[in-house]
Order: sequence, then C-alpha cells, then structure tokens
Amino acid sequence: MSTIKIIPLGGVRENGKNLYIAEVGEAIFILDCGLKYPENELLGIDVVIPDFTYLEDNVDRVAGIFLTHGHADAIGALPYLLSKISVPVFGTELTIELVKLNVNRNDAAKGFKDFHVVDEHTEIDFGETIVSFFRTTHTIPDSVGINLKTQEGNIVYTGDFKFDQMAIPMYQTDYARLAEIGKEGVLALLSESANAENATPVASEFQIADEVFDTIKYWEGRIIVACVASNLQRVQQILDAAAKAGRKVVLTGQDFERIIRTAMRLEKLQLPSEDLLVTLKDMKNYEPEELIILETGRMGEPIKSLQKMANGAHRHIKIKEGDLVYITTTPSIAMETMVAKTEDIIYRAGGIVKQISDNLRVSGHANPNDLQLMLNFMKPKYFIPVQGEYRELAAHADLAHAVGIPYKNIYITGRGDVLEYKNKRMSVAGTISAENVMIDGLGVGDIGNIVLRDRKILSEDGIFVAVVTISRREKKIVSKPQITSRGFVYVKASRDLINESSNMIETIVGKHLESDDFEWSKLKQEIRDQLGRYLFEQTKRRPVILPVIMEATQRRGKR
Repeated sequence: MSTIKIIPLGGVRENGKNLYIAEVGEAIFILDCGLKYPENELLGIDVVIPDFTYLEDNVDRVAGIFLTHGHADAIGALPYLLSKISVPVFGTELTIELVKLNVNRNDAAKGFKDFHVVDEHTEIDFGETIVSFFRTTHTIPDSVGINLKTQEGNIVYTGDFKFDQMAIPMYQTDYARLAEIGKEGVLALLSESANAENATPVASEFQIADEVFDTIKYWEGRIIVACVASNLQRVQQILDAAAKAGRKVVLTGQDFERIIRTAMRLEKLQLPSEDLLVTLKDMKNYEPEELIILETGRMGEPIKSLQKMANGAHRHIKIKEGDLVYITTTPSIAMETMVAKTEDIIYRAGGIVKQISDNLRVSGHANPNDLQLMLNFMKPKYFIPVQGEYRELAAHADLAHAVGIPYKNIYITGRGDVLEYKNKRMSVAGTISAENVMIDGLGVGDIGNIVLRDRKILSEDGIFVAVVTISRREKKIVSKPQITSRGFVYVKASRDLINESSNMIETIVGKHLESDDFEWSKLKQEIRDQLGRYLFEQTKRRPVILPVIMEATQRRGKR
C-alpha cells in the first residue's frame, strides 16, 4: 500500500503560479510549473514564481514534470526550475514547443533537451503509478488534464478547462475519457476554481468569433487589438475577422511573432490568406482603415503596452484620433483598476476603447455548472479546489458539497500544505517552505522586503547615487566614488557590481579632468550613459542614476 501526498507549491489562494506535487510512494510527480504576474505593490518585479526548495532537496525522487497547456500560469516558471534540477518534461506538441521558446531564452536552462511529447493516447508506466492524459477545452490548442493511476485510485488534475459544446475539433473535450476515468475510481480531484463564484454563463467561442468580426467590420479607422499572446483561439478569431473585413494584420513584438510562427508550423493556427500579415516597416504603405495592429505586450500582457501607445512612449505605435482600441482579454479583478486607468489615457489621446467583455461573458475557465459537471464525471472521494483566490476555492468547495461530497473530504489548502493519504484516510500532515520567489531582470529571489519598501518611494527600478569629490585645479580625484543604492540592488550582496561601478566612474572622471574642455554636464551625462549600460547588462534593470560631483576648494591665506 502506497503512501500518497499532495502538496501545492503555488496556485492556491492566488491566481496563477500553478505547481502541484503528487507523491506516490517514493516518486514525485510535478504537475505544471507556472508563474504569476505581480500585483501593484510589487514595484518593479517582473514575475513571481514558486519556491523550488523542496524539489531541489528531493530531486532524486522526481519522476518528471507534467504540463497541461502552454500558458504562462502553467509553464512560465519552468526555465527557472530546469536551471536548478534536470528531470524529464512531458507535454503535448504545442506545449513542448512553447516551453522550448521559454527555455532557450534563459541562459541557465537553454541547454536542457529532455522533452517528451505526449497526447491523449499516451500512457507512461512508472511502476506504482501510470500517468495518462485527457483532452480538455481551453483557449489554446493541445490542452490536457492529467491522470495518475495508483493502487489507491486515480489522482486527477484538470488543468485549465471549460466545457463548450460547440468547440471546434482542435479544442474539443474528450467526454468519454472523463467518464472512463471516473468509472475507474478517483481518489482525489484537483480542479481549477477561477470562475467558481461567477454563475453568469460563458459565451461560446462561436459567439465570440461573431462579436470580434462585427466589431472589426464596422469600424472605419485603424484598429488596435489587445490580446494575450498565448490565447491562440482569440488570435485565430482576429486573423479570420481581419481577412473577412479586408484588413491587414501587423504583429508587434518578437516574442509574439515566435509564438504565432510556432503555432502555424504545427498547424495549430491557420492564416486565412498568405498576404494577411504586414511588417511594422511596411505599415506605412497602408491607409489606417486597412490595418489591424495586434498588440500583446511584454511577456504577453498587453495593457501596459496600450498605456505606452497612448502616452507616445511605444517604440512603433502611437494612438491617435479615430483609433479603436479593442481589448479582447478579460482582465482579472486585480487588473481592473489598471484597465480603467488605461482607458482614460487612451481617450485623452483621442482613441476609443471597446472591451469584448462589454457584451459577452468571456473566459477560458469553467463556470459553476462546468465545475459541477466535472465533479459528477469524476465522483472523487476527496476534493482539492486549486487555482484561485480563497473566495473562489471556498465557492468551489460549496459546489462540490452540493453534488454530494462531504465537507470533511474537501481540503482548501494553502501553499506548502501537505495532504497525506495513509491507512485509507486523507489528512493534513504538516507544511513545507513555499514562499513567493520574485524575479527582477536576471535576479532570481534576490529582491526582498527591504528593496521593495524603497521602491514604493523611489518607484520601479530604484536609484543609484554616486558621489565623487574632485579638484579641477590639481586635476585629480580627492575622494574616491562613494556609491549608494536604494531600490536597485542589495549592496552587501553585490560588492563586485559596486566595485566595478566605482572603478568605471573613477575612469570617466579622470578622463574628463585631463581634458582641456571640462564641462560638468558632459561629465555627468557620460557617467549616466556608461554606468546605465553596464548596470543593465549585469542586472537587466534601469535605475535612476544620480552622479553627484563636488569640487574641493582651497582657502587662500592672508598676505
């Protein structure tokens, strides 16, 4: 008889950052490895990932990493984990290709090659456990759930899913397989909870496609469409609507284009016509009413990019009078304030904003009816709601109770809680370390509360102050550079960086002191430019650089 443990390292009491551990005997199965985007108080932080300490300490027991789909909340943290441990990675064809794109951009992980493509017919025998997969409906093709077949019963992880009776074949759920797994007997079900408290029916993708086309068809000016890069179903709808309306599509961002090209190569995305896509360089050859600009933004999040367009800070696009900004992604509750501010900025720039959620309830996640249908398919003995804030997990628990699962068999877990099934009984058997790990540029986990507190005052990437005292008369540095950093790096842990910066400043100042045309402004600007480049190369951060150059004066004696 095997002891079974289920441990969430992320994805509970929060949105995103999904990572769940299922231990069967001595083997550890990792289910998804995602990230989440920071909330407003985490100033300057790029993304947040799970704490991998437990996995690093038990790497010899890890059987593999099993992925449900290609969104950042399921695969985004994988390059950081693979830079620490080397274990096999299993996923569907598109998911693995998107993982490779992420891994190859990470210097510490890009040599990793141990990928394995699976599909809904794959079964992998690990002795005590057989891992298999079942097709689900989500906003990206090749989405699957994961089933771990053990001697004690099945452990099922749904991943992101919804039920759409009109889904096209590429996105259809395998209902027969769900019924089969449930009939075999499910010990524990881990099911997503993102929409558990919202009973409003979710529109079918056919309805959404019609809405997208109607919006694009009747607008007379230029259209800027904001979309999450990995929502390939929405991208396909936009491409189809553009072709029908006789418009060309401009893709912004290399990351987005790589995703699109990958999906097209795997025939998961279809171009309605070969000449549909237009480069940014050729955009000027078309009238505004002939174009759709498809914007996904950095790391696939488009809202901040829209702000840059409206403020004139975007590298390529500036929102102008008559532009329609069509937001085809449904913002999370945490993002609603930012979206409202973005709308205001766009209107000030002369644009018009329309959100797809104005007319339809749009989501790639299961509504309460879908969640209860999944529970009825599986009929689990124990239920663990995952992926959602606490209120969503609690709402999902109520839904499970309503279909007959007693509350004593439902576990609303926190990060790091250890659920143990032993002697035919599930219980909470302790906790492990599962803190948030913050990523800023190339820094992984080196940003803590002290730096974040400073950033609330200094904003974004902090400040870097260099104080130098010179004597122009003697053409020498009287006091070597004194460097102070706030909200940029933790100085005690970055001595090499500080020392190299000090040497660089000393070299620049010395060169200017020897020059016959010494100018304060040129000296300070060169320090900012060279030091700024160096700091970005080393940290991928851009702090405010403040050079303070003081001149020592000598008092003349009495004659």
